[in-house]
Amino acid sequence: MTSLKKVIRPGLMRHFLNRAHRLVGEESAVAILVDGEVAVAVGTEDLSGFSPGSPGVFLMDLEVGEGPVGQLALRVADPETADPEQASRLLDFMAFTLQGFMDMETARRSIADEALAKYRELALLHRSVSQFNTSLRLRDVVRSLLNECKRSDFPGEMGAVFLNDPASGRFRLTDHYGFPDLHNLDQVRETPLFREIAAKCKGDIVNDLSQDPRWGASVAGLRSLLVAPIASPNRCEGILLLGSRKAGVYQSIHQKSLSTMASVAGISVSNAFNFEGARTLMDSILQALAEAIDSRDPFTAGHSRRVAQLAVAFALVMNGDNLAFPEVHFSESDIREIYYAGILHDVGKIGIREEVLTKDTRLPAKLIEVIKARLELFGHTTGFEWQETFDRLVEVNKAMTPSEEQLEFIRGIQEQACNINGTKIPLLHEDECDSLLLPYGNLTHEERLEIQRHPAESERILHHIPMRDGYRNMLTIIRQHHERLDGSGYPDGLKGPDILLQSRMMAIVDVYDAITQERHYKPAASREEALHILSMDSKAGKLDSTLVDFFTDNVQRIEQVADTISLHNQSSISQIEQLAMH
Repeated sequence: MTSLKKVIRPGLMRHFLNRAHRLVGEESAVAILVDGEVAVAVGTEDLSGFSPGSPGVFLMDLEVGEGPVGQLALRVADPETADPEQASRLLDFMAFTLQGFMDMETARRSIADEALAKYRELALLHRSVSQFNTSLRLRDVVRSLLNECKRSDFPGEMGAVFLNDPASGRFRLTDHYGFPDLHNLDQVRETPLFREIAAKCKGDIVNDLSQDPRWGASVAGLRSLLVAPIASPNRCEGILLLGSRKAGVYQSIHQKSLSTMASVAGISVSNAFNFEGARTLMDSILQALAEAIDSRDPFTAGHSRRVAQLAVAFALVMNGDNLAFPEVHFSESDIREIYYAGILHDVGKIGIREEVLTKDTRLPAKLIEVIKARLELFGHTTGFEWQETFDRLVEVNKAMTPSEEQLEFIRGIQEQACNINGTKIPLLHEDECDSLLLPYGNLTHEERLEIQRHPAESERILHHIPMRDGYRNMLTIIRQHHERLDGSGYPDGLKGPDILLQSRMMAIVDVYDAITQERHYKPAASREEALHILSMDSKAGKLDSTLVDFFTDNVQRIEQVADTISLHNQSSISQIEQLAMH
């Protein structure tokens, strides 16, 4: 009865037998038999009288497709007077009619099944498109693909994705689930089966791996395999494997559904490859730009990269601390924005004059030689001991913070002049004295203003680069990285709440790296000395004291995390974040 129900509805079957019973006469009976047993009968309550070979019983097979689904039976009232030829004609007509009903039902069910399959395929396609296109990161696309495989109830307990690296042309295991032995799983790439599917970009089903000569790997517990290429219009982007510990579990319908998902994933993977390639190119260009700026001064080489790494590590360690900053969490996009801001924060120095950018003394060497000639001439004409005076002047010229005695010494020279043929020539001109009398550093007021233009100049230069929406704060961070909470910073003299949190963090790591690295005018300071200077600036209200305290308490961990960071080499933020939290 079960097989018959697939090709004709029970209500239609009984309706047909009622009409047929009128045709054969009230004294006769008709029935449908399945496997020799009466399924439905009309005209009698005695169901035993329809067995083959019984007197007055005529039978005809009912077939659908390749085999019988039952028999149509006619039992005449009087076997002795029955006309076998007429009974056969009646039975043939009834069977022909019933056969037509069954064929129509089979066609209807086939159309319904096909429509249902198409609906499921379209639903899977729609769901896959929305799932796979939510991200342009390869790991997100691959994870969504494997999650969809588990969600769609494919047979099997294992899944893996191998992606075809565009640079090397080699497949690499990217993500997986259910496989207990990853070392042996990686060997799958070398099997003839894998290479054949990758070369032909056509999927396959192997329901008993032990019987397939193309299978040369040994993966624990794996008996059946469903394989689909992850293809884009231009290349095979990867291979998707689903596996089972049981033999014979996969069917063509599974392959068709998996191929649908893999085809959608192929476009998403191709887009992700292109996106990551473009981002790698952008990272390389930005890194090269930063290194070009740093290379103008050998003492600051690598500064931008170190600031970027320290700033990212600072943010990641903050993410892992829910006590000090419970309401602060930097997303992956925020982290990358901080990295780019660090890499590019000094780009504006490209507009600073070389002699200002690399200035390591108060007066340049050529001008010192001119002053030496003046002193020597003054000594020859007056008997003045010029050499000792010149040596002391050279010491002042190199000093970062000259003493009051040294400044007074310069003022004394300023008052003297050499008289040559009636012309009075001062030993030090006014602009030379202004430079030598600076209380701190070696930059004049005008030169310092020129240096202080570089954050705004960085913003102006980078404003022409179209950055994605996720980096809306990058230019602000760059412009503000020299601002101070008390308003003493530059270029805008912002105070407290007007300065972004990321800018405050950037300011701290920028100062820290500058102090701990050798410069023209000073040797490298120790970590302890740098932290002391940061502490003094925070107490003076220049730097955020909460951030400085957190940086000081976690500086060793921040530096360790910073050493692992290189977004230029596609490091995984999630892996780095796990390291930062431990």
